[in-house]
Amino acid sequence: MTDIVMQPIGYVKNEVTQRKDTSWGDDTSTVVLNDEFKTGLTGLEDFSHAIILFHLDKAKYEKEKHLQRRPQNRDDMPLVGIFSQRGKDRPNQIGMTSVEIISVTNSTLTVKGLDAIDGTPILDIKPYYPVYDKKDAKVPKWVDRLMEHYF
Repeated sequence: MTDIVMQPIGYVKNEVTQRKDTSWGDDTSTVVLNDEFKTGLTGLEDFSHAIILFHLDKAKYEKEKHLQRRPQNRDDMPLVGIFSQRGKDRPNQIGMTSVEIISVTNSTLTVKGLDAIDGTPILDIKPYYPVYDKKDAKVPKWVDRLMEHYF
């Protein structure tokens, strides 16, 4: 097996200091890029949304506990595998969220709805393309119930 090594391109700045499972929609976060990546934001201001990939550095995956579980450990959710949910405790600590862009400066990206806590390392930023990132995708009915209070 080959090790994969990544370095953060920046970090999250926000008021969220504890892990949580809901109410991310009210949170505004600023992604502060490392100096060497600042010019990489050029042109992103023309998009309404972006996809943020980040390192879930506080996540603690335990196979017995997380490989199959009920999303958010809720009794009203079905027992599903980790790859059928977006839980934070994953085999590889990779997070991904589509966010609304609030503003772009020469070194920061301010967004709404990023489900990452203060200090989270950012791995990559991609513009949201509706043609690639399908809006008409199908999900099971339990996902709608799960997301009622997420954003």
